[in-house]
Amino acid sequence: MTDAADATSTDEAGSGTAGTGTVAPTAQAVLRHVVGALVEDQDAIQIDTETAGATPRLTVRVGRSDMGRVIGKRGRVAQAIRTVVRAAAVRDGTDVEVEFED
Repeated sequence: MTDAADATSTDEAGSGTAGTGTVAPTAQAVLRHVVGALVEDQDAIQIDTETAGATPRLTVRVGRSDMGRVIGKRGRVAQAIRTVVRAAAVRDGTDVEVEFED
């Protein structure tokens, strides 16, 4: 988990949309949609936003059984997710990093 001082927002599963005032709301919404389409356990999706550095970091956590689906063979699915989310972040006027954690 992230320190409260470093995290600006935590978007829990089931909250609907990324809340107002969050960093890169379009990127977060796209990330939630893409990851949600891949996993079986929708309730286990957790996306944390950290703004400690110059670039906001979106950390994705999914259920243990779904991690392989999100990463893909040789990390290809994860890289594709990163590419799509970075493109969505352009609409927010920022760049983002996407990380996947167990």
